Amino acid sequence: MSALMLDTCGLIWLANGGGALSRKALTAIQDADLVYVSAVSAMEIGCKASLGKLALRMNAAQWYQTVLEVHDLIEIPLEGQVAIRAAFLPQHHRDPADRIIIATALERKLSVVTHDRRFASYGVSLVE
Repeated sequence: MSALMLDTCGLIWLANGGGALSRKALTAIQDADLVYVSAVSAMEIGCKASLGKLALRMNAAQWYQTVLEVHDLIEIPLEGQVAIRAAFLPQHHRDPADRIIIATALERKLSVVTHDRRFASYGVSLVE
């Protein structure tokens, strides 16, 4: 059974019809048995929308839930052990949300669809 995880940009691009996702990433998403997103992506979506950096056609909560349903994505809730692991990761990446996504991927042994190559410095397998 194959599984992978989307970072927040990957989630946004998928929701917008593929956007900057490579053909390889789109194929990996389509072929995966399970595709996950971290609950922290909901926070990032909300923050971007509230700051006017992301235009959505509905409120952020509705958008997020709709995207999960339409694309059959599974949300991974933030767990304490993941939060602690994220806090103790080396400082290659300082964005707290990305650090949580990285820690989640490491805990669950998931490849991540991302354009951020800094994820690889933590031993995360990338789907670019």
